[in-house]
Amino acid sequence: MDAKFVNIAIVVVYLIAMLAFGWWGKSRTKNNSDFLVAGRRLGPFLYTGTMAAVVLGGASTVGGVGLGYQYGISGMWLVVAIGAGVLLLSLLFAGTIQKLKIYTVSQMLTLRYGSKATQTSGIVMLAYTLMLCATSTGAYATIFVVLFGWDRALAIGIGGAIVLVYSTIGGMWSITLADQVQFVIKTVGIFFLMLPFTLNAAGGLDGIRSRVDESFFQIDGIGVQTIITYFVVYTLGLLIGQDIWQRVFTAKTPTVARWGGATAGIYCILYGAAGAMIGMAANVALADVEIEFKDDVYAEVAQNLLPLGVGGLVLAAAVAAMMSTASGALIAAATVARADVLPFVAGWFGKTINTDDTDNPEHDVKANRMWVLGLGIVAIVIAIITKDVVAALTIAYDILVGGLLVAILGGLVWKRGTGVAAAASMAVGSVITLGTMIVLEINAKAPLDGVYANEPIYFGLIASTVVYVVVSLLTKPTDPQVMRNWRRRVAGQDSEVPLTVTSP
Repeated sequence: MDAKFVNIAIVVVYLIAMLAFGWWGKSRTKNNSDFLVAGRRLGPFLYTGTMAAVVLGGASTVGGVGLGYQYGISGMWLVVAIGAGVLLLSLLFAGTIQKLKIYTVSQMLTLRYGSKATQTSGIVMLAYTLMLCATSTGAYATIFVVLFGWDRALAIGIGGAIVLVYSTIGGMWSITLADQVQFVIKTVGIFFLMLPFTLNAAGGLDGIRSRVDESFFQIDGIGVQTIITYFVVYTLGLLIGQDIWQRVFTAKTPTVARWGGATAGIYCILYGAAGAMIGMAANVALADVEIEFKDDVYAEVAQNLLPLGVGGLVLAAAVAAMMSTASGALIAAATVARADVLPFVAGWFGKTINTDDTDNPEHDVKANRMWVLGLGIVAIVIAIITKDVVAALTIAYDILVGGLLVAILGGLVWKRGTGVAAAASMAVGSVITLGTMIVLEINAKAPLDGVYANEPIYFGLIASTVVYVVVSLLTKPTDPQVMRNWRRRVAGQDSEVPLTVTSP
């Protein structure tokens, strides 16, 4: 039987299963909380799987193997930085975040500072989640192009439609159930199939060591500056991303959020090490295969080093990784758009919009479905027409970290931080980050000197921190009633916050 036909059949079965989980999740979706945060009822197993699935996307899976192929064991640092972010978030903040019973990062800022000025964070978060969704959609479409021979636009349209259908029908319940399958497929594909088969084809570690440069086994072979960049961008970004926080909101208890997330973080670190080793082994085992782009290594391993049928499972693992990130980003974008951006923009025109229809849960779920559907279509269009979505994602990521990190984490750890300071730090940090990026892009002499440079985040973080501390000390402390409400919320003493939060 033709190996390609078997691989195609396996991937098609996987895609059909994703649609089936959409219908399964629909039966469990009765209200707003069910659709957006899976009813806040996920136990340790479901929570760990969905957290690991959402953070380990195409960059971690396909990209991680490619980095191992190019740089050796130090290629693991990208995924290790992601795992470190999940670990830090889980151990330091997840318990508190879970007890807030909110839906968005912006709602946390409003509760903590009592200021509507912080609602501007929703616009940045929407841009970030939308670009993340578009990037992931374009990434798994590349697998379909190779596998089915489709045109890129057609591959994006069909792949995006599958994610769109199961995400729209059942919301977070469908996504969570799909994530469990994706988590299992990725685990089996990476740890139990690709790693042993590829190592065996390369003659084990001794075989690799005898045929590659010694730098392949150096832990900092990829470069210290690159490693630092990974931790600044990905570790810090994971601490405050809406797509990650929304998973924390699904945890049943603070303990589940803390230790289930920590388990997912450790899993991510092991995943990164395994991916780098697969790439190292592929460098030896595929020495006679001409590979133009390092991201092609994953597919080459699946097609050339794995037995009939196993390659299909591995390709399905890659698609699973990208789809889990895309679906998580999509529902995060829809939540932020409806809960934060819509009321904020309506306020410019003197209108007040309440997007939480507690009297009619079915109507509320329908409204959320429309937002997921609409933004999903937007993400697919962006993925099709934009040639450099990664650049747009980089800009959103830089502003997310450079502009919002200090105000968000400051509110969680420093009682003296004020709403005026938070708004000022967000504004200054975002402007400095974006301004530095523009200046560097205008004067860029190499690809990494412009949008992709590290300086914008560094300058934005420094400016944001200084402004936050100075303005907090120069302005009146946050209203005592706001702080009392905040302490009650952190203690888990108040009920769930409505989808729309007004200023206290």
